[in-house]
Amino acid sequence: LILTPTRELAIQIDESFAAYGRHTGLKHTVIFGGVSQHPQTQALKTGIDILVATPGRLLDLISQQFISLQHIEIFVLDEADRMLDMGFLNDVRKVINRLPVKRQTLFFSATMPDDIKQLANSILINPVKVEVTPPSTTVEKIQQGVFFVEKSNKLKLLVHLLKDSKIASALVFTRTKHGADKVVKQLHREHIHAEAIHGNKSQNHRQRALGNFKSGRTRLLVATDIAARGIDVDELSHVINYDLPNIPETYVHRIGRTGRAGLSGVAYSFCDAEEKEYLRDINKLIGFSVPVVADNPWAMDSNSLASVSGVVNPPQQKRPFGQHRSQKFKKKFSSNRNSNSHFSFKEEKSKSAANNNANRNRYL
Repeated sequence: LILTPTRELAIQIDESFAAYGRHTGLKHTVIFGGVSQHPQTQALKTGIDILVATPGRLLDLISQQFISLQHIEIFVLDEADRMLDMGFLNDVRKVINRLPVKRQTLFFSATMPDDIKQLANSILINPVKVEVTPPSTTVEKIQQGVFFVEKSNKLKLLVHLLKDSKIASALVFTRTKHGADKVVKQLHREHIHAEAIHGNKSQNHRQRALGNFKSGRTRLLVATDIAARGIDVDELSHVINYDLPNIPETYVHRIGRTGRAGLSGVAYSFCDAEEKEYLRDINKLIGFSVPVVADNPWAMDSNSLASVSGVVNPPQQKRPFGQHRSQKFKKKFSSNRNSNSHFSFKEEKSKSAANNNANRNRYL
């Protein structure tokens, strides 16, 4: 059983099993909400070896007795950090309680902040920890740059950047669903085609938008962090942080979507006065100051720019990129083999269930 936070990621994992496991004889299927359950239940009735699922649809089909977890041998909790951010803690606990006592558990996370480490330690017994790369490294071939811009001028700056034909495709990140829709609406007014992908969109819309983006029919895809999980585009030329993330590890995750498969990529970030602390945390995590882009027709005025002084180095017209430590996108997991004890989750002291639900509704 592989549990993932989003439908897109569940589909991607199932497609990977289809590709890599073609000659293994293993039967697999994927279940998620937002679509009819009938094709999914029909696939389940034939019997499967590997099930990829999102928490809501899994629990729904369990309650309807379409699924039994009594014989699960391996349980995978993927994107654990986002699973918790989205407020799925209670759902994950319900799934855990239905699993056999004796099993192997894999706990994957693209980022591993301290609270997630504590969670892993609370649900795993004597786990083996595998850390692929240090959290502070960023992809070697990605050119990074930050634009200091007033919040009210971000859209104008984005429109200006999109005049550059070198931006063949761009994944634009916003912090909220409302923000994603607002950016798309404003771009349409400027006669720039873009599509948004987030939790308020239907599954059919999300898959169609993602398909258009991958095929090149859509040049610009605007997404929230959680909805973007599962988006895998090898030749993505640009990532644009329209809003800086308030979690520095998320920055590493975002920009890692470009510069894949040995290709170069560019990551631009917009920073207004309210986001200066976010940028400072990002610089601290990655170990250097993201270079300031001097060619900025919508740069902050001198007073506003003074408020972010000390966050980064002075603007430079040209700075060599791609000279940072090499890395592949980091992926961590802890495994617990043949545990003889039930797992139990501990609520994060810093987050209440109400806050989790609020975050889920706002950021998905």
